[in-house]
Amino acid sequence: MASGAILKLSAMPQVNISLNSGDTLACELVPLLFGAMENLHHLYDGLIFDMDGTLADTMPTHFEAWTQSMAKHGIDFPEDRFYALGGVPAVTIIDMLALEQGVRVDAALVAEAKEELFMELLVNVQPILPVKAIAAFHRAHIPMAVATGSMTWMAEKLLQTLEIRDWFGAVVGADQVVNPKPAADTYLRAAELIGVNPQRCHAFEDTELGMQAARNAGMMVVNIHTLPA
Repeated sequence: MASGAILKLSAMPQVNISLNSGDTLACELVPLLFGAMENLHHLYDGLIFDMDGTLADTMPTHFEAWTQSMAKHGIDFPEDRFYALGGVPAVTIIDMLALEQGVRVDAALVAEAKEELFMELLVNVQPILPVKAIAAFHRAHIPMAVATGSMTWMAEKLLQTLEIRDWFGAVVGADQVVNPKPAADTYLRAAELIGVNPQRCHAFEDTELGMQAARNAGMMVVNIHTLPA
């Protein structure tokens, strides 16, 4: 199958997924494992997940934090542009928008304020259940990592809040690489940290930009919006 192809999914009966902690993920809530999604450990040596919009439904909360933070500096950040730039580091986005709109700001300070506000709103964030189910099933079978455009400390905090941090052997944020998404660096570093050849990894993403990053790393990638909700 060509790199970057989207898998066609077919339904399977409801099941319960036993977690290492002894807890059970209630599968009646969502159709959790579909078609090839239950057999990834037979086809690949590692799974790598984007975080925002993929593992965690953070995008509405991020947008609220962005809107409030940017408005204080007179910068407009339309919702369609926000989603199109998913995965791009905050400082890069702020510099880009400020330049386009003729506003002078300290991008690092604005990004810090935005992240602080997001952390205050973190209690509202929920996991994306079909993706969480895939990770829950496979964590006992193959190494997994998170490759995110967020800062590492924020990703660590969010994964801990969702009580899934120990599922992943590595968390790679934008601060750990020179070239963020859509460059391959984040995914390549994640694969390196879990000791898996990038071409033997399967990635999960929610944006075209993120999918480009995974493809650039030589990975198969699925758009999570093709997963049944």
